[in-house]
Amino acid sequence: MLVRLFIAIMAGKFVMWLSRSLGQGSGSSLPGMVALRICPGLLEILARQIKEGIIVVTGTNGKTTTSNMLADILSSEGQRVVTNRKGANLATGVASAFLQSATVLGRLDYEWAVLEVDEAAFPFVYSQVKPQAVVVTNFFRDQLDRYGELDATVDLIKKSLLDRGHAQLILNADDPLVAGLAAVAEKQPVYYGLGEHRETCARGVGVKEARFCPHCSQELNYAYYHYSQLGAYSCPRCGFARPVPALEAINAEDGLEFVRGTVIYEQEQLELTLPTGGLHNLYNAVAALAAATVAGISPRAGIGYLRGYHAATGRMDRFRHRGRLVLLNLVKNPAGFNRGLAILDKAPGSRDVLIAINDNDADGRDVSWLWDVDFEILGQNNAGYNFFICSGRRGEDMAVRLKYAGVPADKIKVERNLEQAVDRALGGRGERVFLLATYTALWPVELYLRDKAERVMTGGQDLPSVS
Repeated sequence: MLVRLFIAIMAGKFVMWLSRSLGQGSGSSLPGMVALRICPGLLEILARQIKEGIIVVTGTNGKTTTSNMLADILSSEGQRVVTNRKGANLATGVASAFLQSATVLGRLDYEWAVLEVDEAAFPFVYSQVKPQAVVVTNFFRDQLDRYGELDATVDLIKKSLLDRGHAQLILNADDPLVAGLAAVAEKQPVYYGLGEHRETCARGVGVKEARFCPHCSQELNYAYYHYSQLGAYSCPRCGFARPVPALEAINAEDGLEFVRGTVIYEQEQLELTLPTGGLHNLYNAVAALAAATVAGISPRAGIGYLRGYHAATGRMDRFRHRGRLVLLNLVKNPAGFNRGLAILDKAPGSRDVLIAINDNDADGRDVSWLWDVDFEILGQNNAGYNFFICSGRRGEDMAVRLKYAGVPADKIKVERNLEQAVDRALGGRGERVFLLATYTALWPVELYLRDKAERVMTGGQDLPSVS
């Protein structure tokens, strides 16, 4: 086994070096794939060397940002951290993260590992690395051709936790599908969430994945919604309800270029402002802070580090082009797209919009999910938009969806070539430009945009392959 491990590490490191030398990517997945083929037990062997513990972050949206925030908090406290920061979150990407940190002899001198893990890869990675804690962000419908229906994804996570239930669960209290995982927890979960604020609503809008109680199937009652199925819920039949969070952000205020809230933890109130917009990023922050408490780091210390956090590429990434603000955002499923549209809709002034939709493997071949996105808000309130350029392999499908949403046909343009589409968007007359793209469209758009505009905030983080 030791000989096989040594060969696997050497082969993986060589592939990583070769990939980067040839400019064929960052080496975030292929090295792990090669190493696991040679030594299938590599993850388990390397993971055993982590001194303090391993924290896994899974769920539909927010994995990359949450895990990066948590890794930054731990690192800022002087802890050495193994992490798949670039977001390669299949087993191969996790293996690559360990390979990059290990010596050629397979030695790891690190206190913590923070691992973003894809939901489908969770059972295998969980069984191999045996984490001390698991953060679950949310469950939304995502890539039906890859994951199947949402119930199957939730059951996959639940079964893994039930089979090996020693991990400390850190759960989103506002998502009934996530909070329902407490039923298989051996320890009392640590809950996090958002309190009611001025943008919560009494009636749910957009996609709601969880209308029914995960325990008795009765339709849930909601006191308020944040977005999608996230909010304050209760079951009138069995009593299942939103648990009281150990860490909660109240008085949330969501701006175009910031989000802030008051974090409450053990009677202490702490002000947090993130230099990036979106309530979803406030969720990511409180999830990271809750996980940090399990690692013995106080929210006060964590908040100090998060105030300077810069989001990964494509997470409301900001550029300037001829004095105009340009925002680039990844969109990958209905819930995430709706959050992007909410930010787009509240932006002041006139807007030019590019939407790039691909259907490659990483995006999901089935693009029917576009019909679950609430594009109708663009049709109902389109006076502030100059045009919508639809691009990518499925640009025509996107154009049809906008037409059926009520967007005037003369505002919809189709440009299959991504570079030309970016040029047309940047050449508009709007006060702001929004570029929304799926996974495989995001990278070429960002690469081309770098040469055309000045990046306002990068954080020095590369584009993740899967989020």
